[in-house]
Amino acid sequence: MLPSYVLLDLETTGIDPVHDRITEIAAIRVDDGAVTRRWESLVNPGQLISPFIQKLTGITNAMAGSAPDFQRVLPDLLAVLDGAVLVAHNVRFDHGFLKHAIARTGTTLRVDTLCTVRLSRRLYPRASGHGLDAIMRRHGLSTTARHRAMGDVELLHAWLRVARDDLGAQTLQTAAQALLRSTSRED
Repeated sequence: MLPSYVLLDLETTGIDPVHDRITEIAAIRVDDGAVTRRWESLVNPGQLISPFIQKLTGITNAMAGSAPDFQRVLPDLLAVLDGAVLVAHNVRFDHGFLKHAIARTGTTLRVDTLCTVRLSRRLYPRASGHGLDAIMRRHGLSTTARHRAMGDVELLHAWLRVARDDLGAQTLQTAAQALLRSTSRED
């Protein structure tokens, strides 16, 4: 699809990147078409996780409370992202949380981004939905870890393979590159 990209997903305490915090990060790095790294970590958000979010993700306050804080996982995360395009489903959400979390450490995140929601719309314009659940139904994908970071990243990775097999590697690459060119570097 692209020379180097990182499929990434976050779980968080809510939807506001200013006030809510990251509870889990997962990433699969792909270089020249091959998976070169898989990485995941729970993250201590430094705040309580609501009962709703605990039920949705399965991440409890006890699990997150014993995890490293964001500053401790940041070096590993930056190593995974180094030189790659950040690819996520609804990338503005994940990128926004990362940007704010990294800024709180005194660092700036500069990375190109690609949204797989937009990619799905471009590749399958007649499809009725482009959320992960709709993509799972449309392409017969499944997971036992929906709303967990690595489970959702693995779904994205599986979907990209399906799209490549369905439409061809060149079509996937052309669509991804067009979307990448249409968005400016987010920082």
